[in-house]
Amino acid sequence: MAVLEMKEIFYAYEKGRPVLSNVNTQFDAGKMYAILGPSGSGKTTLLSLIGGLDTPQKGEILFEGGNISQCGLAYHRRNHVSLIFQSYNLIDYMTPIENVALTAKKDVLPMLLRLGLTSGEAKRNVMKLSGGQQQRVAIARALASDTPVILADEPTGNLDEDTAGKIMGILKESAHGLNKCVIVVTHSNELAAQADVVLSLKRGSLHTV
Repeated sequence: MAVLEMKEIFYAYEKGRPVLSNVNTQFDAGKMYAILGPSGSGKTTLLSLIGGLDTPQKGEILFEGGNISQCGLAYHRRNHVSLIFQSYNLIDYMTPIENVALTAKKDVLPMLLRLGLTSGEAKRNVMKLSGGQQQRVAIARALASDTPVILADEPTGNLDEDTAGKIMGILKESAHGLNKCVIVVTHSNELAAQADVVLSLKRGSLHTV
């Protein structure tokens, strides 16, 4: 059984053309998926629907066979998915360690060090870190969670190419080693090539590349 499934999903902005139209796809545990598409194609909207941040106008989204709207979107966000936002969504008065500890049940410093922060940076207020460093903290917070699904919206956007490649490798390792379902939105064909499955979103439709 797929861990996540989208069935006949339709979504349109007010008085606009459909962003998603009759999207049918499923996502399995133990795999990393990359979703490619031009700017404005609806990739972030797609993640928002999967993550329970918004609801489709038609169709349904299933988690392990159950409609996420029936279990409750707040419950789905809290227990099923971890999101890596483009805007980071970190708590600004906390340190990286404190931010990541909110979702973790174990020591979080090793994860932050692995993602390229120093021990000093991990104990500094997050607002005193660069955008790239804050992005690493946001990624660490998602990886430290016990949720079975990780959703990442351009997780390597503020990182250099070498670091971005390493981050994608860690996300893929989370899928293969921890049996998580990892779904990544990216503009980069090179980074997407690291995924097990590459999907393309164009004109409201989602297709396997």
